Amino acid sequence: MPFEYTQLHIAAAAHAAHEANRAFCRSHGDDSQPPWDEAPKWQVDSAFDGVRGVIGGNGPEQSHEGWLAEKDRTGWTYGPVKDPEKKEHPCFVPYADLPPEQQAKDAIFTTVVCAVLDAFGS
Repeated sequence: MPFEYTQLHIAAAAHAAHEANRAFCRSHGDDSQPPWDEAPKWQVDSAFDGVRGVIGGNGPEQSHEGWLAEKDRTGWTYGPVKDPEKKEHPCFVPYADLPPEQQAKDAIFTTVVCAVLDAFGS
């Protein structure tokens, strides 16, 4: 029987991936990511959705496309600067059109999620 992840496992992976991406963003001069405990509900929900996508087999590109679909469903559009009030985001583009550092951010997210979940499933 395959290992079944609980909400606790998913939460741990979402938290770890969020913090890893926050650190990556900060290293590139982007301080827009709040710490996990201060993140708005939409951001936490997005991280949980991303973890579920990775559990379903998403790699970095599929993870971004899932994020893009979720943003589209919740009314976000492209904007040159991330603006949660206006629901605009500069990454609201296909994965192939993302700058390399944004593609790396998706790879970090999926790698951290897999590492955390593997630790629980071992």
